[in-house]
Formats: sequence, structure tokens, C-alpha cells
Amino acid sequence: MMDLILEAWVSSLVEMSKLAWILGRGRAWRPGEKLKLLFAGYNGNRNTGSDVRVEEMLRQIGHILGPERVEFTVMSHNLELSAGYFQAARQIKLPDIFPAFLFAEVPKHDGLIACEGSMFKSKFANALSAMMIGSLGIAAAHNKLSVGYGSEAGEMDAFLANMCARYCQQSLIVTRNEESRTVLRELGVPTELGTDTAWTFEPMSPEYARKTLRELGWDGQTLLLAICPINPFEWPVKASLAKFLAHQLTGGYEASHYRSLYFHNSGPRAERSYQQYLNAIARAVDAFRRDNKIFPLLVAMERLDARPCRHISERLGGLPIVTSETYNMYQLVSILRMCSMMVSSRYHAIVTSMPAQVPSAGITMDERIRNLMRERSHHDLLMNVDDPDLEPKLVVALNKLRSEREGIADGIGRTVVKNLKLMARMGVYFEEEVERRYPEFPTRRGEYSWEDYLPPLGSNLRRLLDRYETARTDEPSMVAD
Repeated sequence: MMDLILEAWVSSLVEMSKLAWILGRGRAWRPGEKLKLLFAGYNGNRNTGSDVRVEEMLRQIGHILGPERVEFTVMSHNLELSAGYFQAARQIKLPDIFPAFLFAEVPKHDGLIACEGSMFKSKFANALSAMMIGSLGIAAAHNKLSVGYGSEAGEMDAFLANMCARYCQQSLIVTRNEESRTVLRELGVPTELGTDTAWTFEPMSPEYARKTLRELGWDGQTLLLAICPINPFEWPVKASLAKFLAHQLTGGYEASHYRSLYFHNSGPRAERSYQQYLNAIARAVDAFRRDNKIFPLLVAMERLDARPCRHISERLGGLPIVTSETYNMYQLVSILRMCSMMVSSRYHAIVTSMPAQVPSAGITMDERIRNLMRERSHHDLLMNVDDPDLEPKLVVALNKLRSEREGIADGIGRTVVKNLKLMARMGVYFEEEVERRYPEFPTRRGEYSWEDYLPPLGSNLRRLLDRYETARTDEPSMVAD
């Protein structure tokens, strides 16, 4: 019920924004001014994937439009946790109860970039999707740039789907797979095909990772196995006034409390499934390390993941753990790229390790890792979180990661290069959308190669391009009139 109230509140504010624009309220961008862009996403929670995505959006869009012509602002749930991130942008606090904030803040900017990867789906939190739809809708209502960048769409509750269909028809949504485009097309939402934006991220040096891992007990030679678990059964998060009052008055629902009015999914069934998932991973890793000399390392890509990391560590006699709360995104991705192999339920643990061609297997709760493994042609390295045969399947996958490392790494390298080109094409779509919305904005003139639509690339990505780049017949370019 609270989710419906929140969604109705957001919807009413989009309608009020339309009326305000018709009545002449609000301001439009004027030639000669900097283009003020607001980036809306799930930042300030030390979710490494979300933070890396936004960092690369800022770098790419700033590179395309020119840093002297733009002014960026990023929303953050917790300014302390995002301190030191997003150097190209100003940060503002996003309150837990966000509708009034969006209504007041979005019109102050010339455009809205919705950054969340799982943008249109009920799997995680209707409130988050309502925030993304509301942000896009308010921006479009004020005739401003309204873009979802590198997003996914999946199954949505009926009210949320109706919101998306009604309020995103004047937005451009660049999805990171064709499956998401299909979902949005059925709702009448304009789309283009892109990818995730984390591919170009540059972490700290390998020397940092070696030093840190040695401090954790690694000998510098043994194969490193990264394990990146989640609690897949604590989703979705839903708003509940009754639980909130019980929590405030009696301390109830403490274990499932997320923040403010929001609570994780919980109950005996969820806990039973979670324990089965943990046990399957722990037993599979234990069997694999009995037959192979490895150094297992648990990685919490988001602060919430520290709990499943601890639970698996306890089952395996106390494995080292690195968490996003202790290590920032530059440090954590550097550590991931030093690993010899990975098994992950975190999509961005896989994506951010792929530029180093780390062989990886996925244990998925939704379509994100499934789509990525399909793209890599690694269906045999994909498992489901609720698979009753997860343990034996994971043992097989771990052995395959070791025995077929070179072939798997080769497929990963080709996929990275393909996605760099898709990310460049996203930049073309974005530049074209800016020109459509603001014809007088001074975009670049001349002919550019596809690489000119990416932020500056590091040496590792340059090496992959040199090795795997193929014919340029389908590469994007822009030619000015």
C-alpha cells in the first residue's frame, strides 16, 4: 500500500509539473549558459557498481559536450559515503522520502540523466523505479533533456508500468540490452540500444592490489578466487508504515529494516532459501579448494553484501573479506582485476573485472548476469540463486574456469571491445538528443571516430582494442553540416 501511495504521489507531482510549465513557470536554457545536468541514481550507499557507472557517465558526457560547457550535479543518499567520488560534479543530498525533493530540484537543471542500471523493474524496489520515472517525467514536463542512460527494464507491477508508459514517452532511454528495449517498446517508450557504462572505468594500479592482497595473506603466486555473494532473497524492498511504526516503537523488524520507511523482504521462506544459497556456495568452494591450490577472497560490492560474505567466511574457517565500506571503488576494482577467477552474484563485479579478462561465472537472481553471459556465449558458466543443484553446478563451473581459462578470457576480451563500441554509440545518441532538445547548444563540429565518443581509455583497454578490434564498418561517427 505504501508503495502505491508513493507512486501516486510521484505521479501527481509530474502532472503538477506539466501544469506549471504550461502556466509559464520554470526557466529554459539560454544560449551561452552552461548546460546544467542532474544525475539521478542509487549513489551514496557504497554500491560499487552504481558508483562506477555514474563516474563513467560523467567522464563520457563531459568529454563529448566539453567540460567548459556543462555543469554536473549528482544525487547522493549519503554525502559522507560518496565523498571523494565524482570529482567532475557537485553532490546534493537525496532524502529517503524523495517526491517533494524531485519536484523542487529537477526543474533547476537543464536536463536529467537517470543513472540506475535496474531502472524499470519491481524486482528490487518499486520506490527506486518510481524515483527514476518521476525524475525523467518531471524533466520532460518542463521540456528539458530527459535521458535514461545504460538502463534495464524487466517485470513491473501494473501501476509502475503505467507510470513508465505515461511519463517516459518524451524521454530517451538507452538500454544496455535488446531485452530491455522490447519491454519498453511495448509501453511506447523511445529507446536506443547501448550498454553499461562501467567498461571504461580505470581503478588504482595493480601494485596497489598486490600490496593489499599480500597484507590479507596472499603469497603473490597462488591462484586468487574472488567470491562475490549477495542476499538475493531479501528483495524487493518495500515501504511499510506499519513496520516503520513497530520498528520505532518496539524495535521490531530490526533485521529487515533498510532505511526510513523501507524494509527488505523477510520471513521463514526467504531465510531458508538464503541459507541454502550460502551453503551451496560454501560447499562448492570448499570442494574446489581441496583439489586445487587457491586463495579464496570474499568481496562485498555493496555494504549490504558484507553480511553474506561473513556467513560464507564463517562456513569456510575464516576467509579474508574486502568490503566497499572499507575500500573505495578505485581500490576494490583494482583488487578484483588482480584475481585469477571469480564467481559472482553481483553484475558489476563481473563487468568491472572483464577488462582484465578475469574468467568469471555468475549465480544470478535476475536477467542482468544472464544477459551478460549470453552475450559472452558462456551459458555453461551461469547458475540461478535458487537452483537446487547449485552446489554441483558451481563445482563444475569452478573447474571449467581453471581448465579453460584462456578460452574464457578470449571471449571476455572480445565482449569488452564490443561493449566499448556500444558505449561510444550511446555517446552519439546522447549528443544527438542534446542537439534535438537544445539546437543552439554548441556541440562538436567535424567528423569523429567512434573512440572520440568515449572518455580517455587506460592502457589495459588500449591493449584489448589492439588485440580484438575488427572492421570499422559499423562504428559510429558524427559529421557536422
